[in-house]
Amino acid sequence: MREVITAEHAGFCFGVERAVRMAMDASEGDLPVYTLGPVVHNEEVLKTLSDKGVRVVTEEELSALPEGILIIRAHGISKALSEKLLSLPLHVQDATCPFVKKIHRIVAEHAALGEWIIIVGDPDHPEVRGIMGWAGEHVFTVNSEKEWDLMTIPLGQKYCIVSQTTFNDKKFKIIVENIIDKGYNVVTVNTICNATRDRQEEARALSERADVMIVIGDPASSNSQKLYSICKERCNHTYFIQTADDLHCEWYQDVKCVGITAGASTPKNIIQEVQTNVRKF
Repeated sequence: MREVITAEHAGFCFGVERAVRMAMDASEGDLPVYTLGPVVHNEEVLKTLSDKGVRVVTEEELSALPEGILIIRAHGISKALSEKLLSLPLHVQDATCPFVKKIHRIVAEHAALGEWIIIVGDPDHPEVRGIMGWAGEHVFTVNSEKEWDLMTIPLGQKYCIVSQTTFNDKKFKIIVENIIDKGYNVVTVNTICNATRDRQEEARALSERADVMIVIGDPASSNSQKLYSICKERCNHTYFIQTADDLHCEWYQDVKCVGITAGASTPKNIIQEVQTNVRKF
């Protein structure tokens, strides 16, 4: 009989669940509800919210919005944007993840001390763009060892290193070691959140054991893509899907153990549908 193992921490993290709940609760009222960017990187959840009248807006659209509820998603926003919102006729509900808020405070405090900030993460990710907006004038981002090797920043300056909350924990440590080995004076704060770290550790252990790994997530989800990368390094038969509709039974038909994990933006019902499908064939 085939063994199907689902990672204990698969699915919504605290920050995402809180943000989605805020949007759902707000949709029950009489005011229009907006989210500043997609509240979660998951098409199924976004469709549900859209059906309830929740509208995704961009920063450029804010000034033209009438009175309504604006939800700041878990990724957070810059200091300048948070100040801008005070002048608009919107009831702001801040769903920024507490772990991200903590990074905002860390970089702001260290920048105030004259330190320059290095953020390990994807510079195009909304969370990282928000962190940059609290880090003062001197802020750098680095997304890989190779990228760091090509960077040229002054040696005679003190730096504070933080991380995107969903960055690969192992790669973060390697990049930091590389920076230190080059003689930079740094204070390092590992700001990868516990939920991310738990998911990545479980993914490593499970993918070393399983014959096939299924990673559930949205292509736009940073943490889901990192889970896929971790699993693929250890299990050649690793597949990235969004819903049970993306499964192919031949992937796991004649194997003994199938592992399942899911990114922090994947709702529980999708995970359960995938489990049922994998067990059925």
